[in-house]
Amino acid sequence: MAGQRNYGLDILRIVSICGVVAIHVFGLRVGSEPKEGQGWWAATAIDISFIWVVPVFVMISGALILGSRLVAASPASFYRKRAARLIPALIFWNAVYLIGVRIWMRHEDLSAVRIAQLLYDSSVFTQLYFLWLILGLYAISPLLASFIAGKGSRRALTTAGVLLAVSVLAFMGSGIMGYFGVSRPISLNVFTYWLPYVGYFAAGYALRNLRLKGLALGAAALGTAALLAFTVWHFGHRGVFPMLDALLPVSYLGAGVALAALGVFVVGLSVCGFIAVPAPTGKVLVALSNASFGVFLVHLVVFEAIRLNVPVVRDATSFPAIACAYLVTLAVSFLISLLAAKLPLLRRVF
Repeated sequence: MAGQRNYGLDILRIVSICGVVAIHVFGLRVGSEPKEGQGWWAATAIDISFIWVVPVFVMISGALILGSRLVAASPASFYRKRAARLIPALIFWNAVYLIGVRIWMRHEDLSAVRIAQLLYDSSVFTQLYFLWLILGLYAISPLLASFIAGKGSRRALTTAGVLLAVSVLAFMGSGIMGYFGVSRPISLNVFTYWLPYVGYFAAGYALRNLRLKGLALGAAALGTAALLAFTVWHFGHRGVFPMLDALLPVSYLGAGVALAALGVFVVGLSVCGFIAVPAPTGKVLVALSNASFGVFLVHLVVFEAIRLNVPVVRDATSFPAIACAYLVTLAVSFLISLLAAKLPLLRRVF
């Protein structure tokens, strides 16, 4: 039915935010010693299996934004609407993590120069770079939409493919140069974080209506699962095969991860297309989907409070403790975000 909500995007967004929280919580165990045993491998399997979440979040945004009439018909209205949504959150949460978490909770002594560096590098806290990333993508949305929206699927797919290939090759090239002893790191900041993700943004629009069935869906699902399993194995064996590390970096812009993210997006939407969502369930999905942005912003405050006050979590040697911390962090973060949506002042930054 025309105008019917695509619950597949809502489901993908909810699963993705659960994955974001998993990466940040289980990543504490992944980054701690000893790097062996079932606990470490279990945490790594969960962490790295969700490596597609940020690219998929960007693709969901591209599907929704580049396909909207507002972005092409009235760029000024689009900018006003998005600025009202994003700018308050960007200012508020950078202040929360800079002052509330780094200074009050962690007792860090930050100089003015260090604060300026954190802001410029978009490294005030782990996940806040994404606000600058999405701000940059919003800025170019009218230009990109005018080029691909309504111009046919071939142009959209070609544009997305070229843009994504350029980013993947750039990061692959940096790794290959490093393999041969020539350091060429790629440094991103508040003005450039969005650049490597334009391909994902365009891909979300280009692939938004692609639905696989039968053998094609089964093959895509199997291929995506294989890529993710390989990525988990590769991450756990970094340094064993240096050339493989250079060619297929385990990052959001590695070739293998890019293919897996595209697979998750297409397979996820295709599978969701077979699901009939009753109206009451749809309301719950929409509420949780809308709350995902707030969960993304607040979850590391919740987890930091747990980490600093629960020694077994802080030591990061117990997989069950980390798993419990994940469940509590996810539940509390969703609760906070859902409650904030009901309060006018907080709603502006959640």
